Amino acid sequence: MHFQWTPSQAQAWQEQHGWTCGFNYLPRTSVNWTEMWQADTFDPQTIDQELGWARHHGYNALRTNLPFIVWEHDRDGLLNRIDTFLELAAKHQIQVMLTLMDDCAFSGDEPFLGPQKPPRPGVHNSQAAASPGRGIVMDPSRWPAVEAYIRDVIERFKHDERVAIWDLYNEPGNRGINVSATESGEADIRIEEFALQLMINAFRWAREVGPSQPLTVAAWHLDIESNTLFRHPIDSAALQLSDIISYHAYVPANYQLTALHHLSQLNRPVLCTEWLARHMDCTFSEQLPLFAAYDAGCYQWGLVQGKTQTWIPWTGVNKTHPDPQSLWFHDVLNDQGNPWNEEEMRLVSHLTACRHKRARG
Repeated sequence: MHFQWTPSQAQAWQEQHGWTCGFNYLPRTSVNWTEMWQADTFDPQTIDQELGWARHHGYNALRTNLPFIVWEHDRDGLLNRIDTFLELAAKHQIQVMLTLMDDCAFSGDEPFLGPQKPPRPGVHNSQAAASPGRGIVMDPSRWPAVEAYIRDVIERFKHDERVAIWDLYNEPGNRGINVSATESGEADIRIEEFALQLMINAFRWAREVGPSQPLTVAAWHLDIESNTLFRHPIDSAALQLSDIISYHAYVPANYQLTALHHLSQLNRPVLCTEWLARHMDCTFSEQLPLFAAYDAGCYQWGLVQGKTQTWIPWTGVNKTHPDPQSLWFHDVLNDQGNPWNEEEMRLVSHLTACRHKRARG
């Protein structure tokens, strides 16, 4: 049985890997991760092109999700495509974080194979698909298949230097997982209870495989209105079990600073694995230097403007900007690889170059 890394082991890992400045990744041709990874729509040419653009601007890391449903129906094919993806990332000197589960099913559908629905016009991330999906999360009798998936994928790549980090579960219990308007708050709580137990099990399954890479799950309940900082039971367990600390924060700089200060007290490397929401004052000019100052890795949401439509604000976010197309919510490059904002990309390039030079002494 392998155990949680000690703080000194985690710090040694960070010294080896350096400061990470990255992005959450789907190619512009994919509406969700099912489309990205299934055989008929896997698009290595576009991936190669986009990762080349990213490296040109100074990025050195990415985070991407894997779909349980593709593994379940095409195990060998998925593993081979992961290998191809890792090869492309290594070609462009980009470290990879692989996320194995995800509760953000904003499409309202359970995962399905084959042609995915087209994006809904004007809707942010409208066809997001979960892994493994709400039906499985809420049915522990089906968890042995999830266990087999987690063990199998990690076993294949557990000593592969192209994989930097295992993110076991994105936003466990996120109520976006196909909860209809008629379901009660009690049902939401039950979803969270199942997700919490599944996350705890995932850490155990992964540790029994014994990967050489660190394990993490991000704390993601940050309520800026009540100034509640990662006190949810899911967050507490994630922070307690992770080898390296990760969190999500689409918040203004003063709250980002509070989160960084709080999490740095845990004496482990800190990564913000989701950030950047320009309409919510979560911007490059203020926060990228903040992450660098704290030596906290960061992965903004999105790279290229594409089928996920994540340059469009979340539903309910103020869209009254005089020229909506002039202010993207997420993402940094258009479909030709040109920056939405040249200053942002200059900042990425400058900070990654400075940190690399400093690391080499």
